[in-house]
Amino acid sequence: MPDKRPLYKIIIDDLKDKIEVGLYAPEAQLPTEVELAEQYGVSRITSKRALIELEREGLIYRKRGSGSYVKQPDDSDVIPYNGVQNSNSIVSMILPYMATNEFEYIRAATDYLDAKGYYLSIHNSNWSKDKEKELLLKLSKSGLSGIILYPLSTISNVDMVNAISSNGYPIVTMDQYFDSLNVSSVVSDNYTGGYLAASKLIELGHERIAFISSVSIEFRSSVRDRYLGYCQALKDSRIPIDSEWVYTDFYRDVNEKNSKTFYQSLLAKLLSQKVTAIQAEHDILAGELLRNALDAGISIPKQLSIVGFDDHETSRHAEIPITTIAQNYYELGRSAAELIVAGIENKDSERRRIKVPVRLIERESTGVQPNREDIILF
Repeated sequence: MPDKRPLYKIIIDDLKDKIEVGLYAPEAQLPTEVELAEQYGVSRITSKRALIELEREGLIYRKRGSGSYVKQPDDSDVIPYNGVQNSNSIVSMILPYMATNEFEYIRAATDYLDAKGYYLSIHNSNWSKDKEKELLLKLSKSGLSGIILYPLSTISNVDMVNAISSNGYPIVTMDQYFDSLNVSSVVSDNYTGGYLAASKLIELGHERIAFISSVSIEFRSSVRDRYLGYCQALKDSRIPIDSEWVYTDFYRDVNEKNSKTFYQSLLAKLLSQKVTAIQAEHDILAGELLRNALDAGISIPKQLSIVGFDDHETSRHAEIPITTIAQNYYELGRSAAELIVAGIENKDSERRRIKVPVRLIERESTGVQPNREDIILF
């Protein structure tokens, strides 16, 4: 049966569910109107109405120039952590942001922890290095059993993570890993994902393939491994790795006002170098590139192929659905919970790194290498 609810009501009900299960804790910041519009494939007017209705219901409050935040419950005596008073049975999960994928992490971790007699509390660092550090310090000293950390990056708060681990406190990282630290981790097989994406483009005849990431290669282990997989696929096919086709670390330069100019300039630069395919670090970025390519009159995939990573819902609902690498978010969350319980119940357990398999999903954004007459020159 098709969902007959108005679009703004779908957003409202979804956000209410996330607030109820703790995905958005009190004082957590909600996605912006623009982010909600992109996430649900609606107009900004629709997403704005949803936030206004939530504010009228007293569930959120809005700060001018800052955003929307979950309101504290009226009852100041509400007990955190799902009502559990014994902190010895609580595991905390720190996430850098709240989106659809995080539901799977949380659902999987909760399923495993419930079966083992533990409870899960959720905390949002909101892409802030300082907030992540504050949470790590507070939670590790609060008597909780352990921490599952989805790091902002693997070059931030290394000292804090190392101190916590060295002091014998159970901590596990999810999505990323710290190479030099004695900390267990569970990650997607990003190297294989990067290799699969590049190999698919090579199979389609592409040789001039760009790798695009809004953050630097070293900022996250996940990005680094995807890039190295891309490089290995090119090497195995005897295709030179051209550093001019690798464009990274520009997230500080892009904002709502200049994004169209920025991305279309980037596309023009790549096409002037006869690049025929782009491997994007994640699906949101792939979607931005695809939209701006279409706006510039570039035919996808006839003149340019684009591959993303994550199998984010935006990749499925893009104007031209995006070929991507799918991660198993449920297994990531479940394995992280398994590792943290092992660390809690066996303090001498050795460091482990679990790699969760990924898979290629081919959609309409990729096609064969364009004919010479179809290549756009700038």
